[in-house]
Amino acid sequence: MKTLNLTFIFFICMFTKINSQSDPLSDLLAAGIEDAQRFAEGYTAPASEGLVYAINNGWFNSAKPLGRLKFEISVVGNTSFVKDENTSFNLDTTAYQNISFADGNSSSRMVPTIFGASTSETVSLSYDAGFDVDGIEDTTIDVLLPGGIGTSEFSFIPSAFLQLGFSPLKGTELKARIAPNLTYSDAKVNAYGFGIQQDLLFWLPMKKILPIALSGVVAYTQLEGSYDLESSSLIGGDNQTLTVDVSSMLYQLVLGTNLKIINFYGSLGFVDGETKTELLGEYIITDSNTVSDPIKISNETSNMRTTLGTSLKFGFIGINVDYTFSEYDSANFGLNIGF
Repeated sequence: MKTLNLTFIFFICMFTKINSQSDPLSDLLAAGIEDAQRFAEGYTAPASEGLVYAINNGWFNSAKPLGRLKFEISVVGNTSFVKDENTSFNLDTTAYQNISFADGNSSSRMVPTIFGASTSETVSLSYDAGFDVDGIEDTTIDVLLPGGIGTSEFSFIPSAFLQLGFSPLKGTELKARIAPNLTYSDAKVNAYGFGIQQDLLFWLPMKKILPIALSGVVAYTQLEGSYDLESSSLIGGDNQTLTVDVSSMLYQLVLGTNLKIINFYGSLGFVDGETKTELLGEYIITDSNTVSDPIKISNETSNMRTTLGTSLKFGFIGINVDYTFSEYDSANFGLNIGF
């Protein structure tokens, strides 16, 4: 389940890329926290939204909940795909106070998001009076904006969970999922969730006539991550940390066959989530300017989603695959052991 790290590392890439050349993060912050936050919002928006979709797949593998007092343990792997439209965003310098394109040819153009090309545009940053950059006050310098991941192998957002299902009552299945605390370099991430799947036909006689099942699924998923920036940052300061917090709700109506070995299912639902990204700590921009907790981004996303899938069961072992159509299309695979 180490693939789950990648979903959080996308956010880390923004700052590691900024830090990789000279000291652009310091320059962006010096040009103004408002400008730095506006750029960060556009740059990270696709990852903030995509992460909500990535962690909400695989909550069900059938339209029928488990039988009473039955257990099921599943390993669930998901991949959400990034569309071309999410690889760039429009940077309109008229909305910024101290940023303009270095070539002066236009005030608005498309620049890479975190999922975009590895190369980006050069901008000119103007510093207000009172800033002292390299011993020069009231200066303008050119800075290369951070590019994106830039390779096809990262055109998706992976996630993985260990999931447990249990039916305490006829027609009701309780679910829980977890991705254990994982550490990658200076990054830490963990995720967990809870859900319920309720049979909507178990009290009706028609289910004895037709081999169909209809159920409702409601689930909550939370992802928390942090990255210690101090070891890689070129900016002096204290307690420098990047944090990401994702919370989401899933509401799904699932209809499918109710057969012994192979089943097919489809669903219509709604996902709603919020991603909070914060750059915390103190950052010494110049000898006379220190900023605290400079960037705080909150991104909300919601959309309809449709899932089509199939499951195959051999005794107590089963597998399922499905595909979800939404703002970020997703593919899901599950290995399920029931008893």
